[in-house]
Amino acid sequence: MFIEKFKSEGLAHLSYLVGDGDEAAVIDPRRDCECYIRAAQKHACRITHIFETHRNEDLVSGAALLSKYTGAPVHHGPNPADEVAYAETTREGDRYDLGDIRLRVLETPGHTDDSISIAVHDTNFGPEAVAVFTGDALFVGDVGRTDFYPERAAEVAGLLHDSLRKLFELGDQAIIHPAHGAGSVCGDHMADREFSTLGYERRNNPSACISDREQFVAKKTAEHHDQPPYFRLMEQMNLEGSHEGEERLLRAPVLSLPEFEAACEELTVVDVRGVTDFLGAHTPGALCIPEDMVPAYAGWLLSPEEEIVLVADGSRQAAKTLRHLYRIGYDRIRGMLHTAMPGWAASAREFRSVPAVDSNTVARRLQRRPEGWTLLDVRDQNETGDVRIEGADVQFLGELPENLVRFDPDQPVTVMCASGARATIGASVLLRNGFTTVDVFLGSIGAWLEEGRDTVD
Repeated sequence: MFIEKFKSEGLAHLSYLVGDGDEAAVIDPRRDCECYIRAAQKHACRITHIFETHRNEDLVSGAALLSKYTGAPVHHGPNPADEVAYAETTREGDRYDLGDIRLRVLETPGHTDDSISIAVHDTNFGPEAVAVFTGDALFVGDVGRTDFYPERAAEVAGLLHDSLRKLFELGDQAIIHPAHGAGSVCGDHMADREFSTLGYERRNNPSACISDREQFVAKKTAEHHDQPPYFRLMEQMNLEGSHEGEERLLRAPVLSLPEFEAACEELTVVDVRGVTDFLGAHTPGALCIPEDMVPAYAGWLLSPEEEIVLVADGSRQAAKTLRHLYRIGYDRIRGMLHTAMPGWAASAREFRSVPAVDSNTVARRLQRRPEGWTLLDVRDQNETGDVRIEGADVQFLGELPENLVRFDPDQPVTVMCASGARATIGASVLLRNGFTTVDVFLGSIGAWLEEGRDTVD
């Protein structure tokens, strides 16, 4: 018996290959799904079943494509409102044998109506479950969000409470294998580890250990979670199924300087280099989204219909960015430029830079209040609700483009966040939209707190 885990960096998505003998099943495959086939070959087995624990909102499922490659059926939980075109419906109590492993389906709605969990039994030993794939119902240190049905907020929160109680009935010994780890948008307080048991979570998970149903519902309905616009795209793609494989990742050519310059006139330029690289020099009009932040913010700041050209610091960074975008359904990548900005400048091409300021400068400005100046904090509501600088104007980065009318593009803006990374993205949004005087508070609230300066909550 084996369980092999696959982690999609950035999205913190976790998927699994579980098997015994010459048979295996894949749980919650990602879109670039060839990795499961290679792993099955390594274990000398074939993939005979594919399971989705729920319809994903934050990434494109690879289930339909993996089924096309392997011939294995896809099993998806019951959902009367929607029909997943490429899957068979599996229900409470359904069992699937893989050698000496038995997989048993539990319906665990709450995060979504179609959510299931899959208990793992070793038929050579006792009747208790040795593990359980919990999908987005139960995480290590947290439980699933329940805000996808706002008109049924209390009802679905109650369903998740009941689902957790059902999971705990499997016994303290069962190891949990969730569909996401720390950093996922599907939960706010996941532990920074990917191993736990039902017993540990029942006693120590701050949400899961709430046994009183009304108290649990009150806690869940009071939570705030952001929903990037691309979630709607994921919903649709994960009903129909994605049928294009990893060959799409090879279609974005490296552009020459003249080709890139011509493309810039009609396409969206996304600079995926590091923050300090962008601050130092970038092509005019470029949107800054560092490669490691693409999974978190591309879905907020880019439309899936936009055609994109990338600026990257080498082919490896460009390839990682393409994979991030592929996993969330952003396929319209026209090409990429990976050249050092000194080379760009040496060819007599125009470039821009963004000034960075420190906490002393920000403190002086707050004291003197220059006319028209704004200190713009682009952190999310949960962060700014804990601590912020008095006088800062709070506007979450993901919603900044649609709220630019709140600010005067002819007045100076200093952008801040937790460290300066998201602030740099925010500055690029402002500059692309005609703001003339923008700088970045590098260090941001982290530096402010380190120096013991005053804050409000």
